[in-house]
This record gives sequence, structure tokens and C-alpha cells, in this order.
Amino acid sequence: MSADEDGSDSTDGSASTDGSELGHSAAEKQLHEQTSTDEAGISEAEPQVGTRPQGPERDLGVQGRMRENTVVPEHAVVPDEVSRLEVVGVREGAFGVSGTGDTSGYGGLRRPVVMPGASERPYGDWFDAVVDRLGARDGDAGLPAAAIEMVVVHRGEMTVHVRREDLVAVVSRLRDDPQLRFEFCSGVSGVHYPDDAGRELHAVYHLLSMTHNRRLRLEVAVPDADPHLPSVVSVYPTADWHERETYDFFGLVFDGHPSLTRIMMPDDWPGHPQRKDYPLGGIPVEYKGATIPPPDTRRTYS
Repeated sequence: MSADEDGSDSTDGSASTDGSELGHSAAEKQLHEQTSTDEAGISEAEPQVGTRPQGPERDLGVQGRMRENTVVPEHAVVPDEVSRLEVVGVREGAFGVSGTGDTSGYGGLRRPVVMPGASERPYGDWFDAVVDRLGARDGDAGLPAAAIEMVVVHRGEMTVHVRREDLVAVVSRLRDDPQLRFEFCSGVSGVHYPDDAGRELHAVYHLLSMTHNRRLRLEVAVPDADPHLPSVVSVYPTADWHERETYDFFGLVFDGHPSLTRIMMPDDWPGHPQRKDYPLGGIPVEYKGATIPPPDTRRTYS
């Protein structure tokens, strides 16, 4: 009896020792091979984990520009889904403590700080129309091609990264253009990424169009060494106290603000409490003669 007759060896994989059908047809195999080839091509084109996308300028809005590479430390744990995100730093320990160690048991924890990377067209929904309108030129009026650095669409929300020198022009167009009409700025906040070299401080603006029932986020990045950016109070008066709070907690200086003073901390308070390089603080606690220092000043017990 031949191998084919007893079903123990089938060249097309369609039969097994018990005669059951486990294989696939030739057409299915060909489709599987083609799909595997396509997926391999896609994975090769994607940016490597631990780096930001690089290459020539691409169409990421009016004219997007890729940011510089950031390398992840050797022992950092990078989840698989991070391959399309931008790694801007690595967090160590449970409290982000470095140097002194901590006693939480998580002193060896190292996780990347990631943000969504630049999106490509089509963005979907009304996002493309807004970006197109921002880049449109009416006669001699219009924004510079480089005003929009990057467009990010993530979880159904759009963030437009703007150059600081073009911020006022961008928000003016967003407010005044009949096709945009983002009349209301609901808040200004700050973020500190100490490892994002040259872009350590970010100002984030949340805009609302009551006319079109849309929400949009603007983000401006500035270096720690030059934390200045223009105030938008002349366009959105509601940003007055929000900019003061962001200055108070993060040290972002909003040039042109009518009264840029602290709003929460005393005027003579040293530093800006919500920056990641600010001490964690805490009050030393005495317990039967023993002193328990704040968590960021504890030594490692090993």
C-alpha cells in the first residue's frame, strides 16, 4: 500500500493518518503566502521600536516635519503595540525616582514614556477638512507652510502640533474662519517631558466649536532653556487664568500676557511644582525616635 492510499503522507496536506481534512487548498495556500509577504513589507517600512519616524518631509497636515530619533535604554520594557508611537523618555521606579532608589519594591521598573506618532491622511471624519482649511490661502493671507509641525489622530481625537511663532495666527484663523469657528478655549495646560531634548515643555490648548460641535487640541513644544511662547489671551480672553496657572506650575512664559503672575503658589515660591524635576516633597515623620523621610529622599535598603 502506498503512502497516499493509507493517508499517512499527503503532498498537499489535505489528509492525516485518520483521513480527516486538516490542510488547505492550493488557492488558500497562495493567498496565505501573499498575505505573509504583504505583512512583511509593511513591517519593514514601519519605524523601529525606540526611534521616531525619520526621513524627508511628509504630508502630515500643511507640511509636517519628522522629529529626531530617540533611543530607548537597553533594559527598557517596550510593549509590542508601541512600534507606531514616539518614545520620548523612560520612567524608572514607581515614583520616577532616580539616583537614590526607592523602597517600594519597584526600583528596577523601567517603562518607556510614549506618545502617539504622526498620522497620515486620510485622517477621517471632519479632521481633513479642518487641516485643509488651516492650510488654505485666501489671496495673500494664510499660514506659513511650516506652521503645522504634525497632526496626530488618536482614539477619535485630533491634536495639531503648532510652531510657537505661528500660534497666534493659527488660533486666530481657527476662531475667525466661518468654516472653522472654534470660538471657545476651554483650557490651557502644561506637560513636562524632561528627556524630550529641545522639546521638554509642552503647552496644550483645548478648543471648542459651538457652531459645528467639534473639539480640537493644539500643542506647542518649547525647550526648557527657552520656555517662551506667545499668549493667546488677545484671541481667547478665557485663557487668562489658565496661562497663569500653567506658568505657575510648569514655568512656561506666555509673552504678551496682561498679568503673568502666580495664581496658586505664593509669589516668592521657588520652582514650579508640577515639573518632573521638582522634588516630590513630603514632611519627615518621626515614629518612636525613627525618622521617615519623603519618598524621593529615601535610600535603597539592600
